[in-house]
Amino acid sequence: MISKVEYEAIGKHIVNAAYEVHKELGPGLLESVYEICMIEELRNRNILVERQVKLPLVFKGKQLDKEFFIDLLVGNEVVVELKAVEVLLPVHEVQLLTYMKLADKKLGYLINFNVPLIKEGIHRKINGYF
Repeated sequence: MISKVEYEAIGKHIVNAAYEVHKELGPGLLESVYEICMIEELRNRNILVERQVKLPLVFKGKQLDKEFFIDLLVGNEVVVELKAVEVLLPVHEVQLLTYMKLADKKLGYLINFNVPLIKEGIHRKINGYF
């Protein structure tokens, strides 16, 4: 378990990386492009980041033949779900929260790059309490 200060530091790196990627690329590209650029930007900041992290589906204690994928797992603690959509829907937030619960992670970010100003596209979510 990491401290709140460490969560905040990782979160700051994620937000700053999103600003940098959006500043360089702007809106209108595919989610996969933003994903690769976010990875590059975070790694350039010496931040541990994994992409397309598998989450197994466990139903009533049994692992079933279905997997979910976290777009980015940063610092082995923070889930980042990336989007490049015209409008974020409630289902996108539910997806992030579900991934956070399945992965037992406390902090997550939903980032939509298809916005004029990236600050409008960044949404922070907490699963439980710090």
